[in-house]
Amino acid sequence: MARRAKSAGLTHLRVTFSDDFYVGPGRADLLEGIAATGSIAAAGKRMGMSYKRAWSLVQALNDGFGRPLVETSRGGAGQGGAALTEDGAFVLAHYRAMEEATRKAIAGDVSAVARRLDMSRRK
Repeated sequence: MARRAKSAGLTHLRVTFSDDFYVGPGRADLLEGIAATGSIAAAGKRMGMSYKRAWSLVQALNDGFGRPLVETSRGGAGQGGAALTEDGAFVLAHYRAMEEATRKAIAGDVSAVARRLDMSRRK
């Protein structure tokens, strides 16, 4: 999965649920990749991360919410798989909604700063 293009204003949104648990763009992208591919390994690979890293993020999400966002089935080569639970799909949908709401909320301020400081000539 290709990372979402960065638009002016919002590079990422991290929603903190406790001192040591959050959902950010990487975790959301991983959930989206699992939904699209049916595989933790394939979703991680599309993001350029190892299976071990992808699996640890899935565990962090499941543990952080105290219920599974991703369910897996065992099976061996070509037999296993992964899918978002109803809660996983709910979290992903609401995270994406929060991203969009944040983008809209800050657009005017970002534009004002960019105009005032003439950011049009910068990369």
